[in-house]
Amino acid sequence: MTPHHKSALRLSSALPIALVAASLFATVAYANHSWGNYHWARQSNPFSLKLGDNVSTAWDPYLATTSSDWSLSSVLDTSIVAGQGRKSCRPTAGRVEVCNAKYGNNGWLGLAQIWVSGGHITQGTTKLNDTYFTTSTYNTPAWRNLVLCQEVGHTFGLNHQDENFGNTPLGSCMDYSSDPTLNQHPNAHDYEQLELIYAHLDSTTTVGSVTAPQAKGDVDDADGPPQWGKVIHRDGKDRASLFERDLGNGHKVFTFVFWADGEGEVH
Repeated sequence: MTPHHKSALRLSSALPIALVAASLFATVAYANHSWGNYHWARQSNPFSLKLGDNVSTAWDPYLATTSSDWSLSSVLDTSIVAGQGRKSCRPTAGRVEVCNAKYGNNGWLGLAQIWVSGGHITQGTTKLNDTYFTTSTYNTPAWRNLVLCQEVGHTFGLNHQDENFGNTPLGSCMDYSSDPTLNQHPNAHDYEQLELIYAHLDSTTTVGSVTAPQAKGDVDDADGPPQWGKVIHRDGKDRASLFERDLGNGHKVFTFVFWADGEGEVH
C-alpha cells in the first residue's frame, strides 16, 4: 500500500470520529494536552512503536483495540509484539511493555510509566490491576477500554484533555469521567495533539532501538507512591496523579496513576 493510500485510509477511518467530535470543538475550548514536551525521538513520520504483549487472553482484545485506535494517527503506528516485561513488567528500551496482574488493593486501576532522557522518551510500561478489573464494578468492556487506551496514550506524550469527573464526557479516553461509556477511544483532538507533538523530526531515534538511552534505577516493584518519587500534579478530585522520580544526569521516570473510585488520597 502506498503512503498516499495509507493516509487516505487513515482519514477515511478517522472521519466518523472527527464528525462526532466536531460539534464539541465548536463550543469547548480544549487545552493543550501534551505533557512536558516529552516525545519519542525519530527521524521520520509515521513512526512505528512496538507494544509488548504481556497481558492475559482476557485483555488481548482490548490491547488490539487500543493499538488499532492509536494507529489511526497520521504520525504514529503501533504494532503488538511478544512481551519482554516478565512478571514485574520491566521496561524494554525503545518500546512500551503492556502488562496485567493482580497488583493488590493499592488503589490504582492502571499505571503508565515513561522513562526519559533529556526531552526524549526512551521506554515505557502500562500496568493494569486485575485486583480491581476482576470486580463487578470494573470488569466491563468500557472500563477496560478507557483505562488501557488512556495509559498507552500517556506513553506517547499525551496528557489528559480534561480532569473533571462530573462534566459531559468529551468522547476521548484521555478524558477523566465517572462513566467510561463515551470515553473508550481517542477522539479527533487526540490525533491533532499527536500531530503537534511530532511535528518536528529528530536527528536520532529512541524508537525500537536496543541502544536507546537507558534510565538507570529501574524498580521491579514500583507499584506504589514510595517508588514513584515526588507528586507534581493532582487530578480533579485532588488525588496525586502524576509523579516524578529524578534518576540524575537528565534521566527521569514519570508515573501517571488512574485511581479507582474513592481511592488515591495521597497527601
